[in-house]
Amino acid sequence: MDRTLGFIRGIIILLLFFGAFVWCLWRSVRKSNDPARTLFRWVMSCILVVGGLITIVHFGGDGDTSGQLVALVATLGFAFMLGIIWVPAMASRVGDWFGNLYTGGGTPADPTPFYSVAQAMRKKARPDDAMREIRKQLQRFPNDATGHLLLAEIQAEDFNDLPSAERTLEDFCAQPGHSAPHIAEAFNRIADWQMKLAQDPVAARLALQRIIDLLPGTDQAQVAAQRLAHLGDDRALEAVRDRKPIHLPHGADNIGLMKDSSVLQRPEEDFEATAARLVAHLTEHPLDPEAREKLAMIYSEHYQRLDLAADQLNQLTESPNQPPNSVARWLNLLADMQLKHGADYETVRETLQRIADRFSGFAPAELAQQRIEHLRLELKAKEAPHVVKLGTYDQNIGLKGRTPTRRDGPGSR
Repeated sequence: MDRTLGFIRGIIILLLFFGAFVWCLWRSVRKSNDPARTLFRWVMSCILVVGGLITIVHFGGDGDTSGQLVALVATLGFAFMLGIIWVPAMASRVGDWFGNLYTGGGTPADPTPFYSVAQAMRKKARPDDAMREIRKQLQRFPNDATGHLLLAEIQAEDFNDLPSAERTLEDFCAQPGHSAPHIAEAFNRIADWQMKLAQDPVAARLALQRIIDLLPGTDQAQVAAQRLAHLGDDRALEAVRDRKPIHLPHGADNIGLMKDSSVLQRPEEDFEATAARLVAHLTEHPLDPEAREKLAMIYSEHYQRLDLAADQLNQLTESPNQPPNSVARWLNLLADMQLKHGADYETVRETLQRIADRFSGFAPAELAQQRIEHLRLELKAKEAPHVVKLGTYDQNIGLKGRTPTRRDGPGSR
């Protein structure tokens, strides 16, 4: 019974050893750059190992000194041949390991689409071939943004087929998993082509509105809203299309001989009309920061209404997705207005402290902190200078008490 168990245990160990050997052989051949040569090495190694074991058992098992010597020489010979087979491969493997420390490893790069062939064909005025190459790449990479944008660009600009280009980008945006910048880029391209090729501002507005609807509360929606606010209307487009010659008025003659140059000055801007226009514009496009900032400047400089100007700037700073540099600039502008209108130290310091708190650890916060440290000096410089009124003094003080000398005329002695 014990001999049977021992035999079974030996068979199991032998099978495990054989299985591990086969797994190592398969793994080595699969990962090798030259599978045929690797398989040949393994076959020759098995032959040499089996032959070496048979030789050792045959000559070294009887205890004869000469037989043991033959077995030793045979073992060395088999080991030498194994070294010839495996040393180059092992040296190459070790060299690759050290090389990977500098090259980043032997892992192949992720497959990526290539559009250089399509771009070259497009430059050679072969847009049909370029579209075929792009579609080949899109079959392998159906979610690639660059390929869809390039395909739509060829359809719109080379074939003047704007509906097909718009349909291509619509299908791209309908795919799940695309990032907000890619979706915004697609609809911005559609808006550009609608204005440039179709001269249709209504369709361009619809494309920009799609960005706001699909990506609410993002930076891309903020940029689209600002662009929508400055997009030309039908009348502006009609004026560009039917441009008429501009007749310049006759200038002033003999400028150098004029006694009064007031006629050469630019007429003053009608700030009331400008303010009314900006208010109407912001009613329709409340996310336009440029118009709101200009309105705040008019409230501060023309109307002398710091409260209205501060309200406009506070709306800008509290709007979501505003660039940090712009927010810091608006708060500094508000501090400048407060200084100009005679606000006290605490009011201005609180405005600058908003920059330091909002952008802690960044350059705007450091600059605001430096300005707070010098704020009292800045306030003192804004104060009206104290005028010292001088009294009335006698004239010719230095000549008093001196006897005037008589000048002798000609011929006097």
